[in-house]
Amino acid sequence: MSAARGGALSDPPADCPLCPRLVQFRRDNQAAFSDFFNAPVPSFGAADARLLIVGMAPGLKGANRTGRPFTGDYAGDLLYATLIRHGFARGDYDRRSDDGLELTDCRITNAVRCVPPQNKPVGAEVNACRSFLIATIAEMTALRVILTLGSLAHGATLAALGLKKSAYKFGHGAKAVLPDGRTLISSYHCSRYNTNTGVLTEDMFNAVFQDIRRTLPR
Repeated sequence: MSAARGGALSDPPADCPLCPRLVQFRRDNQAAFSDFFNAPVPSFGAADARLLIVGMAPGLKGANRTGRPFTGDYAGDLLYATLIRHGFARGDYDRRSDDGLELTDCRITNAVRCVPPQNKPVGAEVNACRSFLIATIAEMTALRVILTLGSLAHGATLAALGLKKSAYKFGHGAKAVLPDGRTLISSYHCSRYNTNTGVLTEDMFNAVFQDIRRTLPR
């Protein structure tokens, strides 16, 4: 699968050179998995959406394979089913970027756009990718709610907004109105690890989206 630059100016180029460790990992994956996307994963969804969901980074055999955030692994199974349930997506999710699924009033991105080794980006990589998250937020002129999935995404989002983490602590279901009037909500990440260990249940995840839907009525 050939990688291409995403359609938005806030998406990094396919050969983004900013993070040496991630560049080398990308090259290794291009050799090992030649049919994978193997490039920075662009945001999914329209820039005029009112909801932005920020994840951590692409999964090796999920978004790094398919080229679409949260597509191809368990985290996507739970996230997209929940989005469909609450009216933020329509169609059928089939773990493929060409499955026809469409987001409705919602956009999804990651704090780090390239897949990291062991699914663990380091601080320098989060910082290097911040400009793309800043641009993503800036171009969303109708944005009203930001949902951060996991503490890394939460911290990266606050940094992109120029806000202190100490003022908006991460917690599942935590909600805060930001100085600009937009709402920040956080959730445990919808990873298989979190659901298998009971850190996050489907009911807990649905409750977060029920809160979002109250904030963003249809």
